[in-house]
Amino acid sequence: MKGKGMHTFLVIGFIIALGLLVAGCTDQVAEPAGEEVVKKGKVVLVSTPYDTERSSSNVLKIVFDKAGYDLEIQTADVGLAFLSIAEGSSDCFVGAWLPTCHGNYLEKYKDQIEFVRVNMEGTRCGLVVPDYVTINSIDEMNEVKDKFDGVITGIEPGSGIMQSTEDAISIYDLDYSLLTGSETSMVASLKKAIDKEEWIVVTGWSPHWKFVRWDLKYLDDPENVYGGEENITTYTRKGFKEDMPGAYAILERFSWESSDMESIMLNIEEGMSDEEAAAIWIDAHPEKVAEWLGTS
Repeated sequence: MKGKGMHTFLVIGFIIALGLLVAGCTDQVAEPAGEEVVKKGKVVLVSTPYDTERSSSNVLKIVFDKAGYDLEIQTADVGLAFLSIAEGSSDCFVGAWLPTCHGNYLEKYKDQIEFVRVNMEGTRCGLVVPDYVTINSIDEMNEVKDKFDGVITGIEPGSGIMQSTEDAISIYDLDYSLLTGSETSMVASLKKAIDKEEWIVVTGWSPHWKFVRWDLKYLDDPENVYGGEENITTYTRKGFKEDMPGAYAILERFSWESSDMESIMLNIEEGMSDEEAAAIWIDAHPEKVAEWLGTS
């Protein structure tokens, strides 16, 4: 009996020790009696595949991680990005270019999503050419069609800027075809033309690292097809603020400058991974990160 009692004591002690070890391996910290334990869960951010949103989403991934959240990035074309927050399959989107570039998507889903804030001011969309091109306005393009080979080099067909460019072709009665592709293929075509000092016109937006790398200019848009100054805006699904107020508060504080985004994009273009480029920016801007986290 004595040996059996000792055995039982050892087993109970082992179970208690194991329980303490398991508790120490979880992310739950013991709270004083009477205080509710606050759990921080997963946040799903939907991002378009462009360098601009790759920059912002990876910066936010680090910020949310610092705050104790697991941020999952889901990549989709802009139309699907708006749809996903409207349907609630994702929580937030920080890449809405408004009022013009993505305005048609906002009009479609505005009653199903929640505006948070403008996170970047002074962006722009339009038709872009190398600075050595001698015309300065879209309404001059037909006069020099042969120099451009009658082609506007674009990106994915579902993007806001491609829809605006289709409108521009119609409104300006341009005798041009719109070449679809991707951001990568558009930039490759731009580089090839600049290396040979050939004429090329592309769908462009800023901030973008191409304006750091090369001397480029927007063609004037007298019909205002592309709108004037754009802003990048944050939206969430309905109910996100109530479900995750701490995560929502980070989005409420999240704003930065175009130069911040361009520095990350340039590092990505020069070979860094998205995560590495974002981490370098985060390390260089502790005060801004503290502001977003609400700890400054």
